[in-house]
Amino acid sequence: MKKSHIALIVLIAVAIGAMVTAINDSSTYADFDEAFDNPGDEFHVVGVLNKDKSTIYEPEIDPDKFMFYMLDVNNEERKIVLHRSKPQDFDRSEQIVLIGKAYGEEFHATDILLKCPSKYTEGEIEQKAEAI
Repeated sequence: MKKSHIALIVLIAVAIGAMVTAINDSSTYADFDEAFDNPGDEFHVVGVLNKDKSTIYEPEIDPDKFMFYMLDVNNEERKIVLHRSKPQDFDRSEQIVLIGKAYGEEFHATDILLKCPSKYTEGEIEQKAEAI
């Protein structure tokens, strides 16, 4: 076998290994039931803030710990521990996507994505489009 053939086989093996690793490391969208049935696996959980319960953020004690309660798409409530500071406009968010893992009775999130309400209403969008 030529050296170029060997190098090509090694390159293909490395590429296949990288793809398998990327597939195994990718997280999936789930609800709290699935996340808590598979503790330690990373999931994206979609839900809304439970505004009936208080949020806890004490930056003077731990600036990278924010706790709140969230309802998932099945209306199941869980306590969330976000290992980041409280996001700006958090209380105004319409929808929350958490990226994290279930531990015990809490969901520990390492990242959060917020869907905030649009600053335009339907009427304003139509008026702006007509003006153009």
